[in-house]
Amino acid sequence: MTVSSGVPSVGEADRALIMRQLGRPPRGLRAVAARDSAGEPTVVQTNPRLEDGTPFPTLYYLTSPRLVSLVSTLESEGLMREMTDRLAEDPELAQRYRRAHESYLAERDAIEPLGTDVSAGGMPDRVKCLHVHVAHALAVGPGINPFGDEALDLLRQRRPDDSSPV
Repeated sequence: MTVSSGVPSVGEADRALIMRQLGRPPRGLRAVAARDSAGEPTVVQTNPRLEDGTPFPTLYYLTSPRLVSLVSTLESEGLMREMTDRLAEDPELAQRYRRAHESYLAERDAIEPLGTDVSAGGMPDRVKCLHVHVAHALAVGPGINPFGDEALDLLRQRRPDDSSPV
């Protein structure tokens, strides 16, 4: 379903499900960016500004409670610190991460420029929120966000018989 501007609209069923997933009404909801194998939303795309005009630089937001929990476990294990440390040690990885940041900014700015180089999740200098990186990787597919891809691969290794998107 799309609106006349070509932007996918979010149907009432998806909106209600996302609200249940989050436990609150979604803010700045623009589109469902990724779904699980059952067709339920796992990632939403948000508008660069909230309804009241407040800048909201996080373009992709993880909504699946199950994935949020799994990613929180990775965070609690110190994975973000390890990833950040690797940025200083691996120039190629740092460059790939910078390209993910630039891609994120370009995609967000194509919707509405915010006039800032702040993206999300600590990009491009550190890994601050692994949830953002997983959401980004699920929304845009593999090969763009190295840390989102890496986290998803780790979750797949831990749960090889799971039919979810991880």
